[in-house]
Amino acid sequence: MKRYSKTPVGAHYGLGDWLLQRLTAVVMAVYTVGFLACLATHAPSTYGDWKAIFSGTFARLATMLFFAALLYHAWIGMRDILMDYIRATGLRLALQVAVGLALLFYLIWSASILWSR
Repeated sequence: MKRYSKTPVGAHYGLGDWLLQRLTAVVMAVYTVGFLACLATHAPSTYGDWKAIFSGTFARLATMLFFAALLYHAWIGMRDILMDYIRATGLRLALQVAVGLALLFYLIWSASILWSR
């Protein structure tokens, strides 16, 4: 009697993407705690105060890192949801492209907001 082994199929993202999603969550948590501490010590009340918080290069880089982590975190989650629940390959690919383009747009948009004068 011949035994058949079940060969897994798919992209095999698995552990690597799971770890990256946890890493992005840590980056977002650290930024959030730091940002809340900044707000607690400076308490901005005007537009000028808010603009001053984000005027430094470190604040801009940290915020850009936060947004990049957020959007990559969202990409992994949405990709996994689409792979789990959308069985039609063409529709799944179209939705993944739409999500990817939207997230890329958000990354460019956040960079333009942070780095514009």
